[in-house]
Amino acid sequence: MVSVLSVGLTGGIGAGKSEVSRLLVSYGAVLIDSDRISREVVEPGTEGLAAIVSAFGPEVLAADGSLDRPRLGALVFADEERRRTLNGIVHPLVRERSAALQAAAPPGSVVVNDVPLLVENGLQALYDLVLVVDASPATQLSRLTGDRGMSEADARARMAAQATREQRLAAADVVIPNDGTREELAARVREVWQSLERRARGEAPERPTAGD
Repeated sequence: MVSVLSVGLTGGIGAGKSEVSRLLVSYGAVLIDSDRISREVVEPGTEGLAAIVSAFGPEVLAADGSLDRPRLGALVFADEERRRTLNGIVHPLVRERSAALQAAAPPGSVVVNDVPLLVENGLQALYDLVLVVDASPATQLSRLTGDRGMSEADARARMAAQATREQRLAAADVVIPNDGTREELAARVREVWQSLERRARGEAPERPTAGD
């Protein structure tokens, strides 16, 4: 039996990654949510927040001493050097915390690392398998403007700021198509989960597959 099976999960905005993550957890996966950890490591009193204040000044703090995310975002959005500085503070802390959580998972677990910018940051090699939730740009746009209420311009800008669909697919060991119904997605994820579970038990060295 392997100690744990480490899976990287990613997908473009509006592709349905959060739903796939939820389904995998319902089947028994151990979830490590990079977005949540990135917030935890800069909470008041943490070394992460202290480092950010040292780098960007006290003006990035809200009145209650927490990180003022909109203000910080405005500072780094159009400044590549400042963005690299911020990433250099936060990313190592996230990786450290993620590694600790994975180490604490029971032997034989399927550990799903939900990493929105997995491809953008070139993190594929950190995982035994990379799952990519894939939807067409038209489907993404429809979900963002419909379900999330974004303007079309905002939705397109957010999509353009991420890795391309082709880049994500090239990084994938397993592609989970999600242009259809929730029922179709659930069936596909269930198939993938069963393969992941077998692999975690050492019963299936081959990679799982999903979709057409």
